[in-house]
Amino acid sequence: MQVDVLNNKGVKTGRSIELPDEIFGAEPNDHCIYLAVKQYLAAQRQGTHKTKTRAEVHGSSKKLHKQKGTGGSRKGNIRNPLYKGGGTVNGPKPHAYDFKLNRKVKDLAKISALAYKAKDSKIVIVEDMTIAAPKTKDFAAMLDALRGENRKTMVVLPDYDMNVYLSGRNIQSNKTVMLSDLNTYDITNASVLIFTESAAKMFTEEPVEA
Repeated sequence: MQVDVLNNKGVKTGRSIELPDEIFGAEPNDHCIYLAVKQYLAAQRQGTHKTKTRAEVHGSSKKLHKQKGTGGSRKGNIRNPLYKGGGTVNGPKPHAYDFKLNRKVKDLAKISALAYKAKDSKIVIVEDMTIAAPKTKDFAAMLDALRGENRKTMVVLPDYDMNVYLSGRNIQSNKTVMLSDLNTYDITNASVLIFTESAAKMFTEEPVEA
């Protein structure tokens, strides 16, 4: 797959990069994408929900009245779940929602997501960014020139760049990540992927990892 390299104003530089067909031209697997996105979202849940049992609520442990002879039902203490302020029966307990996903499934999911973006022409390659000092206004102008009508973008860098990160941090419709941190959810969540030239070249140098 041949993709033109653009400058920060969205104009072709005359250069192009050949992206590997085994990644960007692969046959997408929708179920693997579903599993990878499901795992990502599940891992975001804190799972700190908790209710108190009758052993944990405050209240006397004294039996409310004698067992027999009252004409009423048998009663234990005031912490009984039937009373106001009593414990909760079968309430939620803290637990993790994350689940294991095989490496091959995660790799296939990421490749499938990238293949969909390539099929829809939602991949842009821009020449390497050189930002001397963080400036959101200039970064936003570059995004507007590159993404067109697509509002939600993700800029992919080969390595961490503090100035680039700070420049795009306050733009809600943009996310800046390193290539090594790229995941299926971020790919599917973005309208267009903007790779720097160096980041795009890394696809031909090493396999994509989950």
